[in-house]
Amino acid sequence: MKHIPNLLTALRLVLSLAMFAALVVIASGGYPAIAVWLIRFTLAAFVIAAVTDFFDGWLARRWGVVSVAGAILDPIADKILVCGALLGLIALGAPEMLLLGGIILFREFAISALREVLAPRGIKLPVTFLAKVKTTLQLVAIAAMMIIWFWPAWNIDARIDHLRLALEGAVMLMGLAAVITLWTGLEYARAAMLALGEQR
Repeated sequence: MKHIPNLLTALRLVLSLAMFAALVVIASGGYPAIAVWLIRFTLAAFVIAAVTDFFDGWLARRWGVVSVAGAILDPIADKILVCGALLGLIALGAPEMLLLGGIILFREFAISALREVLAPRGIKLPVTFLAKVKTTLQLVAIAAMMIIWFWPAWNIDARIDHLRLALEGAVMLMGLAAVITLWTGLEYARAAMLALGEQR
């Protein structure tokens, strides 16, 4: 039982990499005969991986089996999932993802680098509630973008104006995720500066 949370995290890593590989194949135009199945796999892998993001930490805390390996792998798996999906959608030419996805990617890499710089100094940046909200919004917004962007693969009839409204809603959700992502990045940067100031 104690290994289940870490296994879920490992599953998220595997699914994230497989999802990114599928997006790359789709973007390259390779294997057109199975493109629809690759698209469906991509969304399924993303959703399942996103669900494990909640359950691995929740189970670890509930069963009292929080581990160092889990604490290290969990944020890495989160970053790979989000960044892989964003880079894949950008590679597919989704214009809505260039600015908003770029903001999210910049913040994620910047804060990861900041944590690496602060770690040798013994400074930790604990995850805030707003940062957890940020991650949830990112996952929901990316899933919405995938559903709309790959709409022909679902074989569901819909009016163009309805799809346009749905896309606008998904972009607004992604915009909100980008704003909160940027805000939490600024909060972490401020906390880091304060902590460094106290060490002087």
